Amino acid sequence: MSLNKVSPMIGVFAALAAFAIDQITKAIVVANAVTLSAGIPVFPGFNLVFYRNDGVAFGMLGGAPWWSLIALALAICVWLGVMLFRADNAVETLAYGAIIGGALGNVIDRVRYRAVTDFLDFYIVTTHWPAFNMADIFVVSGVGLLLAAPWISVRRPIKS
Repeated sequence: MSLNKVSPMIGVFAALAAFAIDQITKAIVVANAVTLSAGIPVFPGFNLVFYRNDGVAFGMLGGAPWWSLIALALAICVWLGVMLFRADNAVETLAYGAIIGGALGNVIDRVRYRAVTDFLDFYIVTTHWPAFNMADIFVVSGVGLLLAAPWISVRRPIKS
């Protein structure tokens, strides 16, 4: 292995951290589901809520067989895992890890509840963004990092 090769452990750690943060926050929300079912205002434009989404982003594919969404997410995670181990810079490795950890956090919800636990509710006046969770934040942030990686990573040629 070349000294210039980035350790995939950066991505593995990112995946574990994203997964743990997601599961801890969801456990707190589930433990307080009755209180959160009506929503708790945190500050203007933001509530904590308890919501279960059986679809994917913005509720799309709601009502689809839960196992099919799990199979799709796991297949994507396997592919991203391969990409993580092939990544040649720390930004991409971190990004793949964040996406994998977030995706696996939502997979666990689908296995346990047949739906994903969402609790972050942002709004402007009466217009609400669909509720989401920490896993979603990690997935979106990871994708953003992947898109920005060419500009924030310096790729050095591997020396023989």
